[in-house]
Amino acid sequence: MFLDFERELQETYQKVEQLRRLYNLGDREREKELRRLQKEFLKKSRDIYSKLDPWERVLLARHPQRPHSVDYISLIFRDFVELHGDRLFGEDSSIIAGFGYFYGLPVAVIAQEKGRSTKEKMDRNFGMPHPEGYRKAIRVAKLAEKYRMPVITLIDTPGAYPGIGAEERGQSEAIAQSLYVFGYLKVPSVAVIIGEGGSGGALALGVANRVLMLENAVYSVISPEGCAAILWKDQNKVKEASKALKLTAQDLLKLGVIDAIVPEPLGSAHWDHRRSARVLKYMLKKCLRGLISMKPEELVQDRIKKFEKMGAFIQS
Repeated sequence: MFLDFERELQETYQKVEQLRRLYNLGDREREKELRRLQKEFLKKSRDIYSKLDPWERVLLARHPQRPHSVDYISLIFRDFVELHGDRLFGEDSSIIAGFGYFYGLPVAVIAQEKGRSTKEKMDRNFGMPHPEGYRKAIRVAKLAEKYRMPVITLIDTPGAYPGIGAEERGQSEAIAQSLYVFGYLKVPSVAVIIGEGGSGGALALGVANRVLMLENAVYSVISPEGCAAILWKDQNKVKEASKALKLTAQDLLKLGVIDAIVPEPLGSAHWDHRRSARVLKYMLKKCLRGLISMKPEELVQDRIKKFEKMGAFIQS
């Protein structure tokens, strides 16, 4: 699938793939032409993706071929074991939580997953967690704290599920409890917005010592469509809403909401999942290296000070 602003890349990409297949089949005479087209594709992609407006970045964050949490988990962590259930109500597949190894270090990984196929999307509720999903995340985070393991969260959700059943089972309380638990964890924590970070459903896993964000991810209190409907009463105003919300990684880095932007290979992560995972793995290693040496009380204070600095307020 190609978005409108990617059409210029489509023809070059298809030529590159065709030549790569021929080269892999043994046609070595194609190597020179293949390298030339690869360089041309790289130049075009960098040029196109560097000039995107906020709405176009929203479309990229939702791109169907963009790597999901399951992709990053399989490419970054070794021997990952998933835990299920919140020990109160049931299992929520929209949140994946468990333990694995990161460069030989045991870590907890808690991630939101939207799913790819229609069936998987329905099973995972399109990445919109129920209360039991957040309670499962809390359970795994507390286990990680007990065994002195760093916590890594991967955020990709349009928001927490707003259905009646979720509200009846305490959606707002579960999110509030998650904010509290993650805020006071006595182990290092890193949160990464890998796609769409929507409202409190994303923030519930976003309270961490370091917050990273992929180059074309978005992070906002409301979706552009929701904002346009409320402020303009017009769905055609999504571009204006996207700009006003300051939801891009570049905007949020300036505002101090995130700590670093994770570059995406070839301009956007969906072109190369493995390379995107390698870049994220390097950034995670860099963050954890600085946090592991800190004492438990220092980690909590570091997190509190980080979030206290956000926004503007007057104390009377």
